[in-house]
Amino acid sequence: MTDFVKPVLVLIGGGAIAQMIPLALGPMLTRLYTPEQFGHYTLFAAIAVNCSVVACWRYEYALPLVADEGKARDLMALCQRVLIVTTLASCPLAWWLGAQGRLEAWAWLPPMVAFAGAVQWLTLWATRAKRFPALAGARLLQYGGGALAQAAAGASSLVHGLIVGPVLAAAATLIALRHPAPLGGWLALWRVPRTAWQAAAREHRSFPLLNTPHAFAGALQDTLTVVLLIWWSGDAAAGFWGLALRYLKAPATLVGGAVSQVLYPRLAGSDAATSLRVVRQVMLVLALAVAPLVMALMLFGPALFELLFGPRWREAGELSRALAPYIGAHFVASPLSVVTMAWERQGWALRLALAGQVMFIGALAVGLQIGGLQGGAWAVSTAMVAYFAWYFWSLATFEAPRAA
Repeated sequence: MTDFVKPVLVLIGGGAIAQMIPLALGPMLTRLYTPEQFGHYTLFAAIAVNCSVVACWRYEYALPLVADEGKARDLMALCQRVLIVTTLASCPLAWWLGAQGRLEAWAWLPPMVAFAGAVQWLTLWATRAKRFPALAGARLLQYGGGALAQAAAGASSLVHGLIVGPVLAAAATLIALRHPAPLGGWLALWRVPRTAWQAAAREHRSFPLLNTPHAFAGALQDTLTVVLLIWWSGDAAAGFWGLALRYLKAPATLVGGAVSQVLYPRLAGSDAATSLRVVRQVMLVLALAVAPLVMALMLFGPALFELLFGPRWREAGELSRALAPYIGAHFVASPLSVVTMAWERQGWALRLALAGQVMFIGALAVGLQIGGLQGGAWAVSTAMVAYFAWYFWSLATFEAPRAA
């Protein structure tokens, strides 16, 4: 496990600093921005993620599976073209949202899609090359830089500073990841023959056909969640939810991102027995690691949020208590999304994920109707703990994952 643990620790080290910065600045941000402004940002971020997570149609996730440099070049050229198409397609959406009266904020949507999509693409390129220190630095720049920019914008009384900050940080991260320029540079990729990148598209068509709907539906869950919260309880409720999840999911973002970036190429190059054993070990270690966090949130969540963020944010702490079981299960599941890609079980994963998303939205809607914001949170935890329990059992008992 040494060749697995060392790069994970490198990524966690860089990611830990990246997460510490926004977490440390959180108490300042909650005093610079209102819950309503956080609600507006939460909705923008959900829609931006919905677009950027599929900006390259998930073709970038085929890069770690391709050993041949020529085929990797063709895949990179394909990703470059698809990203441009997706960014252009987001412009009418931004215009429509602006027509609803929020043009100043929503005008940032296409740049965010372009920058965040490109960062995800080049992250997979760096993962293929096992440039783990560079990935750690990129995480620091993206997350830490975004929080610093949000704080600076808030101190300058910029109304949409919560939105502008992450956009600028994503742009800076893209600049950092593009050096050294891959495969001879961007113009060289643009000169790749059409027949070559079209062949790459056909060879890896399972990624847009199966994994893209999976990823888009997963992000759509967050978008629909925010819409439901605003519809039932207003912008402030979305702000409470957004702040709570910003902190509660930070450990999953830190650890899960690092583990998945190392786990994916490890599974892709292992035999069936080794691959299954590694997955079981990862699940067990993550479950043991997250248990103390869940207990702390259940016992002290409301008091901690009020102490850190001020009395008007206590309701976010009540949400953290209700969501704690769900957060624990999500922490374990977060890095495991790459398992079904490495094992070529994307069709099964898509069906299961869609079922889970229906359970999540359905539970939230019923809970909101019966018990308001807190009722919605407890309903989500109940439904999703049952869902993730089935998911973990299924992964641990697969009989024949793909051998390298």
